[in-house]
Amino acid sequence: MSDVLALTQDLIARRSVTPDDAGCQQLLAQRLARVGFRCEHLRYGQTDNLWAVHGAGSAEDAGPVLVLLGHTDVVPSGPVDAWTSDPFEPEIRDGVLYGRGAADMKGSVAAFVIALERFAVAHPDHRGTVAMLLTSDEEGDALDGVPKVAQLFRERGQRIDWCITGEPSSKAVLGDLLRVGRRGTLSATLTIKGIQGHVAYPEKARNPIHQAAPAMLELSTREWDSGYETFPPTSFQISNVHAGTGANNVIPGELQVLFNLRYNPSWRAEQLERECEAMLTAHGLEYEIRWHRGGEPFYTPEGQLRATAREVLREFSGDLPEESTAGGTSDARFIAPLGAHCVEMGPVNASIHKVDEHVSVADLDRLPELYFTLIERMLCPR
Repeated sequence: MSDVLALTQDLIARRSVTPDDAGCQQLLAQRLARVGFRCEHLRYGQTDNLWAVHGAGSAEDAGPVLVLLGHTDVVPSGPVDAWTSDPFEPEIRDGVLYGRGAADMKGSVAAFVIALERFAVAHPDHRGTVAMLLTSDEEGDALDGVPKVAQLFRERGQRIDWCITGEPSSKAVLGDLLRVGRRGTLSATLTIKGIQGHVAYPEKARNPIHQAAPAMLELSTREWDSGYETFPPTSFQISNVHAGTGANNVIPGELQVLFNLRYNPSWRAEQLERECEAMLTAHGLEYEIRWHRGGEPFYTPEGQLRATAREVLREFSGDLPEESTAGGTSDARFIAPLGAHCVEMGPVNASIHKVDEHVSVADLDRLPELYFTLIERMLCPR
């Protein structure tokens, strides 16, 4: 059994459902400390964060700072009896490792650690700094994880030049996709006020559903933009609508609508908030709205990290990777504002968050070499 397979299985067996780390980071820190990493445990609220560093530090003259970014938490398994095997008892069947977190992203985290161990031994005096940042709050609200650590880094003056996130990004073959950016996410809880009444006497009531319908139609059908470089157009989606008492003869007094915008760098969150509120006001609605800014979009332009990652993935997959900004969000959205160039590369994502989540053992065995090669070429150029 390979080192990365054994470590991945050990991590899967720890029930680290957000935000419980279940001892994963302690285990990984102990391993990295043995090869010279300086490990700092940063706990905020119920969230554990690990910052492990090897090399010169963050001073301007100390060389580049390369960070591997990941998370040890996983989403809940759902009903255990829906799984072919226990989600927290890793099992290999027909060359595939099954278990919650196998792909998202305990396999990548294990590969990070194996690659870092190898790199520290092979290049003890490498230029610059190589580090790993892990959190146990990526799958949750992401409040006490990387955002808190990023704020600490700002206060300390900790520089990050390059960031590699191990999110499962591949589509069909390991290395067939390189994530070079992510859209921003902006969510809202909108409450529209009406006047409750009997459906037989609508003149004595004010139906918030009827009032809101034209505004919701305008928001949902608006063309917000036509895209930005490799980013798709900004999208508006209503995720939940709730009103009424449950009785069919009562006009509700209030309507609640949850919606989300996934937006490209054409926008900032505050601009979208103003646009939406202007529309709602123009429709004469009496409303309250609560916004949640989940993260601004980021984009990594052509440069050393993107070019090197592209070449490494080509070598591993046999073809140039697709370079994409699609998908949801990742914790890289909190690192990019520090001035870092960020890319994401990891195993096939077909089973993430699903029953019987899995990763190919062959792919898992290749991951440490992929990350090691990229780290080596960035910090030990030929």
